[in-house]
Amino acid sequence: MSISVYKKVTWISVGAILGAFIVVASSVMADKSQMEAASQSDVQKISIPLQELRAFAEVFERVSNDYVDAVDDKDLLEGAISGMLSSLDPHSAYLPAEGFKEMQEHTKGEFGGLGMEVGMEDGFVKVISPIDDTPAQKAGIEAGDLIIKLGDEPVKGKTLGEAVDIMRGKPGTVLSLTIVRKGEDAPIKIDITRAVIKVKSVKQKMLKENIGYLRVSQFQVRSGKDLVAGVKKLEDENEGELSGLVLDLRNNPGGVLTAAVQISDAFLDEGLIVYTEGRIKNSQMRFEAESGDVMHGKPIVVLINEGSASASEIVAGALQDQSRAIIVGRTSFGKGSVQTLLPLNNGAAIKVTTARYFTPSGRSIQAEGIEPDITVERVKLEKVEESAIGNIKEKDLTGHLENGNGREEVDEAESKETDTKEDEIKALLEKDYELNEAVRVLKTMVLTRKMNN
Repeated sequence: MSISVYKKVTWISVGAILGAFIVVASSVMADKSQMEAASQSDVQKISIPLQELRAFAEVFERVSNDYVDAVDDKDLLEGAISGMLSSLDPHSAYLPAEGFKEMQEHTKGEFGGLGMEVGMEDGFVKVISPIDDTPAQKAGIEAGDLIIKLGDEPVKGKTLGEAVDIMRGKPGTVLSLTIVRKGEDAPIKIDITRAVIKVKSVKQKMLKENIGYLRVSQFQVRSGKDLVAGVKKLEDENEGELSGLVLDLRNNPGGVLTAAVQISDAFLDEGLIVYTEGRIKNSQMRFEAESGDVMHGKPIVVLINEGSASASEIVAGALQDQSRAIIVGRTSFGKGSVQTLLPLNNGAAIKVTTARYFTPSGRSIQAEGIEPDITVERVKLEKVEESAIGNIKEKDLTGHLENGNGREEVDEAESKETDTKEDEIKALLEKDYELNEAVRVLKTMVLTRKMNN
């Protein structure tokens, strides 16, 4: 590239400044009193740093001419845009046309890759949360893991977009991740097979004693409607209203804001859900609940952990502040910022942070997270093996009396099906200590409610 490019960029900069001066001059001509009332800070906001623009043009020219390999001017400019956005915070980014398309697919619930929400920390890729039923979760990736190598390539020095591009690939191909995990003495290498990720964001299951369980793994466009439908399915299976509900938001990285508002609203009859504050008018929003609690005031426990982020924190914060649910688990991730997708004329887009989230009581979620009402630390449980003899009970004694309850004979097939379901629930609660504790809390709430009625 010749020096003419440098001159062109410089003249563009000068032209922009002259344009700004013309706008200011016109404003003065139209209303001099308003201009006189403007503060010095307001004048600085419309000023353009000519010296820095000249420096950019000079760097652009020297890289284009002197770099060891020829670099396309388009790539250099896109790199400059990407660098400008990534320097702001871990969530602002430039999305080329293909990346923008992939993000739109992501919010609809179908995309290709490993199946985890990631961000950047200290130059490495940080796992915010693995997504349910995806290769990442099945391979044992955990929230908080730092990815230091993708295959043989070090992550240090790459942008988040470049790292994500490497993680995406043809379904069936294998990618080796080298991760650093808190509590481990050495890096861990995990092989993950890429797949087409189809995320079902809402799942439901009946637990014992009329208690329902709803798992929301990600906030998609339809998640609000799917949750309401999930509660209805649980009531149909229970043949009546539930006595309580566990809402599981663990390792849920967030997603669509409207889905978080709809899910919060589903459990509230009135009151503020969340509000946002930012510099521009469009970033200042308030969301209020409308009448219609799908649980009819019955007790709710919300499960969260360090992988619960963004939209998950909105729901947990709203239900906590409105005294609608007890929050159980560990402090959430703390992503309380709003990213807005702004499409560009070239088919690409920028994702830029425009506001902060606040819970109904005015708490900022950003870098703080939601503190649970009841903390459940991470533990490793081992089942104690029974002795060879086992525990002998009355029913094991020869000639024991029947209990005299006069129970009717139960159909063998029906009895077997019931036993199988109970065994599944028992195995689930034995394996998932946090869920087991949430059920214990919920049962206490249900009992307290019965005693007070």
